[in-house]
Amino acid sequence: MEASPRPSIHSGPQRKKALSIPVPRDDLIDFVDDIDEDGRSEDSRGGQPAWTVLVVDDDDEVHHATMFALQNAVVLERPLRLLHARSAIEAHAILAAHGHEIAVVLLDVVMETPEAGLDLVTVIRREFELSEPRIILRTGQPGYAPELNVVRDYDINDYKTKSELTHVRLVTALTAAIRSYEQIRTISASRRGLDMIVQSASELFGRRALASFAEGVLTQIAALLKIDAEGLICVRNGATFSQDLDAGLTIAGAAGRFRVHVDRPLADLAERDIVATIGRCVESGQSLFDHHATVLYFRGEGGRAAVVYVATERPLDAEDRRLLEVFAVNIGVGFENVGLFERLNFYAYYDPLTRLPNRVRFIEEVDQFLGSPAVATDFVVALLDIAGFSEVNNALGQRTGDALLMAVARRLRAAFPEGVRLARLVGDSFVLFGPASMLVPQTLMRVFDSPFHARGHGVPLRIRAGFAPVVRNADGLLPRTADLLRDAAVALGQAKLDPAVRYCAYSAQMAGQARKRVAMLNELRAAIDFQRGLTVHYQPQVDAVSNELRGVEALIRWRNERGEMVSPQDFIPLAEYTGLIGEIGAWVFRQACSQLVRWRRSGEQGLIVAVNVSALQFRQEGFVDMIRATLEATGAPADRIELEITESVAMEEVDKVAAQLRALKSLGIRIALDDFGCGFSSLSSLSRLPIDRVKVDRCFVAELDADNAGRGIVHTILRLAEGSGMSVVAEGVETVEQAGLLQQLGCREMQGFLYGRPMAADEFDIWLGQFHQERVI
Repeated sequence: MEASPRPSIHSGPQRKKALSIPVPRDDLIDFVDDIDEDGRSEDSRGGQPAWTVLVVDDDDEVHHATMFALQNAVVLERPLRLLHARSAIEAHAILAAHGHEIAVVLLDVVMETPEAGLDLVTVIRREFELSEPRIILRTGQPGYAPELNVVRDYDINDYKTKSELTHVRLVTALTAAIRSYEQIRTISASRRGLDMIVQSASELFGRRALASFAEGVLTQIAALLKIDAEGLICVRNGATFSQDLDAGLTIAGAAGRFRVHVDRPLADLAERDIVATIGRCVESGQSLFDHHATVLYFRGEGGRAAVVYVATERPLDAEDRRLLEVFAVNIGVGFENVGLFERLNFYAYYDPLTRLPNRVRFIEEVDQFLGSPAVATDFVVALLDIAGFSEVNNALGQRTGDALLMAVARRLRAAFPEGVRLARLVGDSFVLFGPASMLVPQTLMRVFDSPFHARGHGVPLRIRAGFAPVVRNADGLLPRTADLLRDAAVALGQAKLDPAVRYCAYSAQMAGQARKRVAMLNELRAAIDFQRGLTVHYQPQVDAVSNELRGVEALIRWRNERGEMVSPQDFIPLAEYTGLIGEIGAWVFRQACSQLVRWRRSGEQGLIVAVNVSALQFRQEGFVDMIRATLEATGAPADRIELEITESVAMEEVDKVAAQLRALKSLGIRIALDDFGCGFSSLSSLSRLPIDRVKVDRCFVAELDADNAGRGIVHTILRLAEGSGMSVVAEGVETVEQAGLLQQLGCREMQGFLYGRPMAADEFDIWLGQFHQERVI
């Protein structure tokens, strides 16, 4: 491929014309003694560093005229130092030796060759990679100007004919070029510092990211100032620098002799003058420039800040200060990024509320421990959660709930030694790992014996826990932490199925049961979604004295896809545990209301339908609204509907339950208390609840016999109900003898197999016809 022609700097015939710089007669003075043999101007300002200017021209008269014009010249408060080259070759040698010192190049265009000047520009920019020096092209041929693309592509600062460069114009052109040079050099220095930070960015993600960053900052500052790296960086952990110095500054990073003090308090530093200097910087909130040290103050967002102390051992000039000021802005951004990286690292591995390790960190730590050689197997994972914590959180507010979780974390941490790892998994779930001899179930339960205090509340908390021991498999391998957590969760789920159980230990049999529950849950979910297999059965409630039908209880039944009837004792606890009970309960209530309307249309005006309400459903937000909406949608009369709640539900937060019941009563709904006598309710508590009827639990009915066994409890229940104006129905009546004894004690209404099993609606219609027929007979 043919090379592209070089852009011409001028057009027309190229002629070399020697032209001196015109100098006014008043300026013609003897200056020879002010120029040394090397052509350098002596510094007449007491050692102030000079700007270096390279003059490249093949005409000696131009060199002398330039020296004459610039004698004693001061640009931006600094003198000039001239270097002279009379050919491109000489200029090349000077650039090789002094290139990084040169601020401006006064360059003749035509020298040995017509393109010698332009070739030298290429050498400066590309060969020596000197982007900072400013280039002023000079030519003795007026009327010829470089093309715009030449000025742009070769970064030429200015173009002048030699006849234009009078004393004033030459100084003006140099001043503009030197100012540009200084700005570019400052920016380049700042860019180099940022490049150093970028190159070390990967270190910021390490365990000591702040220390690595701090040491890098000190090294970069030293490189900018061309001094040895001697200094330190201070931060305040968990506080801002608006607080007193006594609050505690920590040395986050250091270089040189200060390196041994990293992670130590600044107050421990033996060199008290350094401590005092840093203190002055903190108090003023500004950087300090002393004769022997420089202290930079970096202010970040949110009150965060850092102090950098550098032992400069000399006062910094204006250029160095400007460099540091530019550098400080960039470092301030970098310092913020370090804070961000560390915060991201914290949120990735720790719970921000309790500051305990989270699930990810817990798994990493335990996996690392189990991967170490000769690990004993007498270790265990304990997974726990707080029973009913969501209700506590809703009742007392999220801030109190958060305070309770922090109190739980503190008490758990204090109850077990450092050898036990503790983490918060999610919500109100915590996990511990440690020797089985330390993580004893009874010990864990005792942690929650006394109430937890938060924001003026003393709250008793109850937990359930699942334990998973570390056991080697058939190949002698230890389990992974994720597997241990899964096993502990299975054990915890087993414990939750029985309200009386507080903890369970994992077993292989339990895993099989868990798989069956998961399969059952999937089938139940499908039954709800597709309305397959779920039906409502109705069991009659009879007045045994008048032999009249008083009402029915609606009971859920489920036939799975294999045609098998699933016991409510199996799927109801599972539905309650998974939260499906709310959806199931709403469906049962809607079916019961619709069936009541059909019976009333067929003439059964006095029939009352009782529907069970689970504890979870009763506490759900919008429960009363759901009842109201269903009554309106089906047209069922509210006074013919009875909702049954258990005694345990009634006794949880009595005031809140009473308010919920009153809201239901305002709709006209009847309220019954199921399983009465099985709990620990007091008469005073029950009297605060708007109860219409109580149900004697089947366990008391089963104990009734001719020898007076069980009579006392039933008699007491009947008297309590009668004194409170409540009616009574006994459930689980299976024999004529039980019915007779209940009548002797004063109980008229009964429910049980003696009168009828739970039946589907069409079966109940047949039973109802037979019941009416038998009454007529």
